[in-house]
Amino acid sequence: MSLPPGFLDELRTRTSLTQVVGRKVMWDARKSNQGKGDMWSPCPFHQEKTASFHVDDRKGFYYCFGCHAKGDAISFVRETENVDFMEAIKILASEAGMTMPERDPQAQAKADKRTELADVMEIAVQHFRLQLKTAAGSAARDYLDRRGLKEATQERFEIGFAPDAWQGLWDHLKAKNIEDDLILGAGLAKPSTKGGKPYDTFRGRIMFPIRDARGRCIAFGGRAMDPNDNAKYLNSPETELFDKSRTLYNHGPAREAAGKGQPLIVAEGYMDVIALVEGGFGAAVAPLGTAVTETQLQMMWRVADEPVIALDGDTAGLRAAHRVIDLALPLLEAGKSLRFALMPEGKDPDDLIRAEGKAALQKLVDNAWPMVQLLWQRETEGRNFDSPERKAALDKALREKIMLIRDPSIRSHYGQAIKDMRWELFNPRRSSAKAPRRAGGKWQPPPASAMPSTKSSLLVAAGDDAQMHLRIGVILASLLATPEICTEFETAIEDLECPNPDHARLRDLILRHADAGADTLEAHISAELGEATLEKLQALPHVALAPPVRNPGNLEIARMTIAEELAKIDAERGLSAEVSEAAEDIAGVADEAVTWRLSQAAEARNRAIRSQQEDRAEYDLGANGARVNRGERERFGALLDKINYSKPRR
Repeated sequence: MSLPPGFLDELRTRTSLTQVVGRKVMWDARKSNQGKGDMWSPCPFHQEKTASFHVDDRKGFYYCFGCHAKGDAISFVRETENVDFMEAIKILASEAGMTMPERDPQAQAKADKRTELADVMEIAVQHFRLQLKTAAGSAARDYLDRRGLKEATQERFEIGFAPDAWQGLWDHLKAKNIEDDLILGAGLAKPSTKGGKPYDTFRGRIMFPIRDARGRCIAFGGRAMDPNDNAKYLNSPETELFDKSRTLYNHGPAREAAGKGQPLIVAEGYMDVIALVEGGFGAAVAPLGTAVTETQLQMMWRVADEPVIALDGDTAGLRAAHRVIDLALPLLEAGKSLRFALMPEGKDPDDLIRAEGKAALQKLVDNAWPMVQLLWQRETEGRNFDSPERKAALDKALREKIMLIRDPSIRSHYGQAIKDMRWELFNPRRSSAKAPRRAGGKWQPPPASAMPSTKSSLLVAAGDDAQMHLRIGVILASLLATPEICTEFETAIEDLECPNPDHARLRDLILRHADAGADTLEAHISAELGEATLEKLQALPHVALAPPVRNPGNLEIARMTIAEELAKIDAERGLSAEVSEAAEDIAGVADEAVTWRLSQAAEARNRAIRSQQEDRAEYDLGANGARVNRGERERFGALLDKINYSKPRR
């Protein structure tokens, strides 16, 4: 029935949501403010003792902070009175003193037809239930017993049996004077192509009634008893009552169980749902023989914010999960997502519960994967990223998936999560490539260590160690002051060895969160390492005097400073490596080659500091303000003299 323009707006204006809800709840006097229409009570949709159900009378909406039920006066009446939309309108209009508009005769006839079809379906339910208890249903009963379905379970789900007869149900319905068009319109029979009587749609099958959220039987699912039947499972054809893309098996009971705090679990078929419910997971639903549709996904999200997809642990089940991800990405909203409980290979939820019990499935549900993790696995599992081209292909594929997300905030968080996992994959020496390193929900970078050549170098004295500490500190502080520059130096920073553990952890956090901006980056560092770490770094005189720190946000100054400091570190480490090897040669036979290698390394180092001018104190200042200890060259010269002196005479 169509309503005239403005009718619903006037109805909502005349209706007090507080009065409508007040018939079903007891208001909490301590939390409620009736003068402002701000009312609180225990939720009428799930069992609780605290007042978590909030009604905003001025806006005309309610919301439960426990089960997340929300809506307006119309939806409240629909849910609490178990009526459809038009019936809820009638109830509210009567209370508001409004006259319902005249019904469209065609719409009335259509509604009446749907009611008649639903009545025919109920007769069919009872017929199939009776047939299961006859001699013809003995094989079906044996099968249900082998599957562990007790009689109480069969009653709960109204499981029946359709004997292998062409007109068994047809004759039963005709004996009750039901018209042909209603039987055919309900999808219970099909017309004969040979001019004979219509024949039953379901024959030789165990029957599962499919009910809508209101509890009306709108279709059947039938499992074939004959193992050679072409269709193991068969659903009713689409009718005025039944659209399989808009229906979930066990929808109504699952919604009620989810309202009481149970997780919504999405399984593959009827038997999985029944096994889940009997195992204590009452909020279980299943699509009907097809991939999950957008409408079904929205239906799930109206029941729970994070449905758990529990598909079979085989290739087909994994493909189905991937299809759900592709469908869901554009539809994600804040707080609305999916998680995935991957069954052991070759098992479905029914198999797992019967073999290992409820606890095994509960563990999988508790540890269900977030959607982003399964997305990452799909793009990386079984692949080798040993070339820049392959890495670029991975980045492109993931970027294309992330761009499907319409919500900018969610898209940003997905980008960060993918970046985290990419870091794990391509930096195995700092983290496990098999799984994210997490403790208490936070990523924990592994400890970094100095290069072996650095540890063994004869030049790693107090002065050199401090000099390296200074340079790394300037680089990290420059990145903190201007995180936008991080992407230009990402590879070099990833390869930067930090002997100081605090520096190593700072480096990792900067790489992971630089995209979020300076303020967010500092917040992450403070949360992970404490505010003292930043204060300690920024209090060092050489860091405070660094040009990027004094000019935060200046990209050019930061670019020049970081590039020069990285170049100097490379030069110094090259010298350290040569000296380390030369020190080993001293113990054996040294020749001119040792001296030549040291002179070449020294020249490389000297080039890095040649342009620097002498400072008033014991430091030389570089063009960008970085300092180099003058004593290094003196110690190097002394070492070179020592090598020449100890060289064997010919």
